[in-house]
Amino acid sequence: MADLSTTYMGIKLKNPLILGACNLVTKPEVIKELEEAGIAAIVYKSLFEEQIQLESLQFDEEINEYANRNSEMGSVFPDIEHAGPKEHLFNLKKLKQNSSVPVFASLNAIYEPSWVDYARQLEETGIDGLELNLYSTPGYFEVEGSSIEDKQYQIVKSIKKAVKIPVSVKLSPFYTNTLNFIKKLDEAGVDGFVLFNRFFQPEIDIDNETFQFPWELTQARDHHLSLRYVGLLHGNIESSVCASRGIYTAEDVIRLVLAGADVVQVVSTIYKNHPAYVGTILTEVQAWMDKKGYKNLDDFRGKLSRKNLKDPFTYQRAQYVDILSKSEEIFKKYPMV
Repeated sequence: MADLSTTYMGIKLKNPLILGACNLVTKPEVIKELEEAGIAAIVYKSLFEEQIQLESLQFDEEINEYANRNSEMGSVFPDIEHAGPKEHLFNLKKLKQNSSVPVFASLNAIYEPSWVDYARQLEETGIDGLELNLYSTPGYFEVEGSSIEDKQYQIVKSIKKAVKIPVSVKLSPFYTNTLNFIKKLDEAGVDGFVLFNRFFQPEIDIDNETFQFPWELTQARDHHLSLRYVGLLHGNIESSVCASRGIYTAEDVIRLVLAGADVVQVVSTIYKNHPAYVGTILTEVQAWMDKKGYKNLDDFRGKLSRKNLKDPFTYQRAQYVDILSKSEEIFKKYPMV
């Protein structure tokens, strides 16, 4: 039977399937099912500094609502303050202690000092690695893209100096030159990259004329952009590469490994198909490998990356031009009459 073991950020994993950061980690019964089904590692849901700040502000407003109602009243509550990240850290540590597979933390902060401080606190829980969830929402016209990249680069370097555990960076694709930024972080010593972030975007309810934030899963084949970058990165950086977004089936996993991925993160397929489906994916990957005569993942990892292809333009725009030149083919698949 084919060997599915792999290495991610220097950590040996029994297979390439990692549970991505999500709220499934709050369900112990789900985690147990995932481990029994064969999940290789778990990323705990993200610690968001912005959320902590908001909750702290709301907490202060609530406990001080009746303060100073008269000259003899200081407060109706004792001197208490918001717990900050303590609950998150407690639950993360509990998961790590009870888990049979490696556990990674995910962090999204705002200011460099808090990035470093939270990273250290997360490391103290005993986690195996840390995933930095980098993203900057454009909100000001005068902020230059280079300044955003410089700030994120400095944050990553500071965290790498502050902790001893492996550090990966989860990126969005929204950089002027994503490959260039990845190369800089790779040279700065980042241990892995997760491609790419998925964000909940606002939607408008036209009946009530209000904003809503629908809970929607990724769609099958949303991994196409990740596949492209994985294929471009394989063999060109030292860091591990993890593919994410829209990875539903064994076929998807195989595609990403062929492009060069070391591991993949899955979330939506677990919500849709339930934890036991992890076992189905792994069984089908092994069956495909046995059929092809591959003994381990390295036998075909990166086989279809740009580095290993004879055609250097497969991942370039020239391929898009080639497709356009054959545009009549689409009518054979989708006839208009």
